[in-house]
Amino acid sequence: MTLPDRRRVLAGLSAALSLSAAPSVLLAQQPAPQPDPSAQPPQPRFGFEEVVRRAREIAAVPYDPGPNLPEPLARLDFDAWRDIRFRPDRALLAQNGSPFRMQMFHPGFLFTRPVVVNVVRDGVPTPVPYAANLFDYGRVKFDKPLPVNLGFAGFRLHYPLNDPRIYDELISFIGASYFRVLGREQRYGLSARGLSIGAGGAGEEFPMFREFWVEAPQPNAERVTVYALLDSASVTGAYRFHIYPDVDSVVDFGATLFPRKPIEKLGLAPLTSMFFTGENDRRFHDDFRTELHDSDGLMIHSGTGEWIWRPLRNPRQQAVSSFVERNVRGFGLMQRDRVFEHYQDLDLSYEFRPSYWIEPQGDWGEGVVELIEMPTTDETNDNIVALWAPKTPLEPGREFSFSYKLTAMLDSNDLHPGGRIINTYQAKPKALGSGEPVNAGARRFIIDFAGGDLDYHLRQPEKVVIVPSIAYGRIDRAFIVPNRKTQGFRAFIDIVVEPGQLAEMRAFLRSGEKTLTETWSYPWRAEA
Repeated sequence: MTLPDRRRVLAGLSAALSLSAAPSVLLAQQPAPQPDPSAQPPQPRFGFEEVVRRAREIAAVPYDPGPNLPEPLARLDFDAWRDIRFRPDRALLAQNGSPFRMQMFHPGFLFTRPVVVNVVRDGVPTPVPYAANLFDYGRVKFDKPLPVNLGFAGFRLHYPLNDPRIYDELISFIGASYFRVLGREQRYGLSARGLSIGAGGAGEEFPMFREFWVEAPQPNAERVTVYALLDSASVTGAYRFHIYPDVDSVVDFGATLFPRKPIEKLGLAPLTSMFFTGENDRRFHDDFRTELHDSDGLMIHSGTGEWIWRPLRNPRQQAVSSFVERNVRGFGLMQRDRVFEHYQDLDLSYEFRPSYWIEPQGDWGEGVVELIEMPTTDETNDNIVALWAPKTPLEPGREFSFSYKLTAMLDSNDLHPGGRIINTYQAKPKALGSGEPVNAGARRFIIDFAGGDLDYHLRQPEKVVIVPSIAYGRIDRAFIVPNRKTQGFRAFIDIVVEPGQLAEMRAFLRSGEKTLTETWSYPWRAEA
């Protein structure tokens, strides 16, 4: 869901401090200057510390959800809201030769909590005023003018990502604490969030960014900085985003939280995506497009150094997978399949959806990487959530800080040197054309490993073995065969599980004592 267009430069956004210049040399016999009691001390430059101060103060008072939207905006449907477009000649941040541009989103439809957006120039923040002439309202008409203090639904920043002559969308902030960022040749797919509370539960809380500050970039700047103030019934927070546009754009992220109440299930660096159908999950196949997903796997770099690949699913009922970690090195929702023929969608370009890779900074301690998979009957619903859940709950009166780096990428092959899982299939464990009956709790899984040094080991494939394991079931047999088509190996694992039982499987390839690949992880429930 996007809104195009851009916005003009508002002359007067910056308020320069007027300071007298002191002489650079003083004569010895000149008396020392006396302070002027009427002079005002210079104001401190606005920065992250000020957002932290505001978050701390707000956490000390009861949560205020803010005013409701005017009724004409609250009743807009999606098509009407999308028809309100920011005027392309009104982009902010163009002063001083900045390579960044900013556009605003109009409130309405699902975006019923207006936010304040400020521009910080020379250390002084100034709110961007709402004005009707900033937007083209298309077919949307209102009986009376909208309030001048209306605010915005959010904003987006543009940068010449793909062509030095064109300002492409780089990052957008709209809806609760959601944001999305792009690198070169990428198309929007999954989203990131500032924070999640109780993700996947009936009482999930969605904290929101209520105010933003965007630092006006300098000429030829290679990054832009955004600050945000988060608020909800349970917590407030100060956020800092250093955004670096590139082939793989990077967001350097820091936050300090102030809980209002105990938070048992906190989600740091939450990612939200969509998986409808893929080669490993073909329940829905009445479509000429054989795969439909923004992400196809969860990848984890464990604190022990192990790399784990968990293919995503569209389950029949909500499922939660937890990967216990200490100081996890990285995790992300990845779109590993980049083959157009697997999607056959000329408009949605699933093969160009980015992967988001999270690298924690500092000590994140004990916790779990949690994957939540929810059932969906079409491709319009985000049904996948991945996050880091700290082991220790947040308690009121104790501030909590964390930081990480988010990278938006198309090619994730350079993240680790080992072999990777490129396909996961499943079938009945019987020979093709065989009429033999199959136990309801029996299943065959086929996994393709490729990359790393696997092409080297194809010269002596008998030295390579599969190391499988299963919880809550048994493995009937497991073997591998060389796969010359992928310059890797294809593994076969036959399992038997009691009806209704959930099996948790793992497998990787090894030669002698050397691990050659990441670890494949997959749950499967036998039909009762």
